[in-house]
Amino acid sequence: MAFSKKEEFNRNDIWLADVAKALSHPARIKILKILTGMNACMCGDIVELLPLSQSTVSQHLKELKRVGLITGEIEGLKVCYCINNANLQKAKSEINKLFNQVCKC
Repeated sequence: MAFSKKEEFNRNDIWLADVAKALSHPARIKILKILTGMNACMCGDIVELLPLSQSTVSQHLKELKRVGLITGEIEGLKVCYCINNANLQKAKSEINKLFNQVCKC
């Protein structure tokens, strides 16, 4: 029987790896840039700015929301997305710590 060994790692390292995985697609990077520039945005607005279908954009938003880099508030029949500044700042800090630790340049 197969089992995960994630519990053998530091919770913070697991979270950072999850964030890095979520950032590993250029569409998600672009979505973060769009949301940063617009303060808050509906999925349809983001779709208009990307060469992707609505369902694909929704999947990318779902992944960014899953790791906590963005939030999504239901407003009527739509969801309004925005940057989760606290988690984005935490990710930046943890990435900086990682690179400071492993880069001896």
